[in-house]
Amino acid sequence: PYDHSLVLLAIALLSIGLVVVTSASMPVADRLFGNPFHFAIRHGIYVVLAMFTALIVMQIPMRWWRMSNVWLLLLAVVLLISVLVLGRSVNGSTRWLVVGPITIQAAEPAKLFFFCYLSGYLVRRYEEVTDNIKGFIKPLVVFFALALLLLLQPDLGTVVVMLFTTIGLLFLAGAKLWQFFSLAITGTLAVVLLIVFKEYRVRRITSFLDPWADPFGSGYQLTQSLMAYGRGDVFGQGLGNSLQKLEYLPEAHTDFIMAILAEELGFAGVLTVLVIMLVIVMKAMTMGNLALRKERPFDAYLAYSIGIWFSIQTAVNVGASAGVLPTKGLTFPLLSYGGSSLIVMSVAVAILVRIDFEMRV
Repeated sequence: PYDHSLVLLAIALLSIGLVVVTSASMPVADRLFGNPFHFAIRHGIYVVLAMFTALIVMQIPMRWWRMSNVWLLLLAVVLLISVLVLGRSVNGSTRWLVVGPITIQAAEPAKLFFFCYLSGYLVRRYEEVTDNIKGFIKPLVVFFALALLLLLQPDLGTVVVMLFTTIGLLFLAGAKLWQFFSLAITGTLAVVLLIVFKEYRVRRITSFLDPWADPFGSGYQLTQSLMAYGRGDVFGQGLGNSLQKLEYLPEAHTDFIMAILAEELGFAGVLTVLVIMLVIVMKAMTMGNLALRKERPFDAYLAYSIGIWFSIQTAVNVGASAGVLPTKGLTFPLLSYGGSSLIVMSVAVAILVRIDFEMRV
């Protein structure tokens, strides 16, 4: 009594991710650790942990998420504050909490917990949100507080994903068009100002617009990524035959995993992965519609938010590696290397499976 195809699609993405991460990470793992399979083994452990966590989450009734959403929001705030106080810095960003052998990227669970809170708020205050400006602004104040904590890390990518997911969810929940457009315009202006006031963000924008102007400086990563896409052609160079992964392309197994996938498996490989993600997103949105018809608004809004979140994060990741959007450190859902991202995204899929299960039963 649950959606087998959704589970199989998620497992397919996890499997493709494991294969491509193994291929992409071998040269850098060999240089750093003397073991070409270092990242592959870690990623394999993350995949097993993610699937195990998802199985546990599938047993949790949606009623629990609905009752606990405020506490989950508080947990998100605690995690984000803890990162600023106790976090580990990598490349100038303080985004990771280290607990023994475990490294947690606090922004990942914070996204899911905020969307749970927002879904619960829309159920509790539906009349307020649709009828007056005060009810519409309240969840934006919460978003602003979380965004401030994220920008202190700094992590603009996560803020952008959360902003557009919030805008989309409020629109689907029935906010008035003028509210929707005013929020969209204000949010976009805020992101532009955040970019303008930080020199390194401005450099990212200028290098993204013309990476070939400085191919060995600010445009280096993007030019190498574009070369990978170009070499991939229609059917790719073959699995394991990427040249860019030989430490020409930085972060090949994390943020730029799609460039290596494009080089080795070609346009056909990229299209396959994007179609799988599109079907997962469409299933989430369809589930949201069905839940609304069955008078399960919390389940509907949470399904909508997961669908929008997955689609925006995929668009930003692929857009950055293909030179369509500025470079942002966001993972491809269920595909890129990274334990926190894999586990949280798998939990999100498990929630979708649970929503579908409860509607069927």
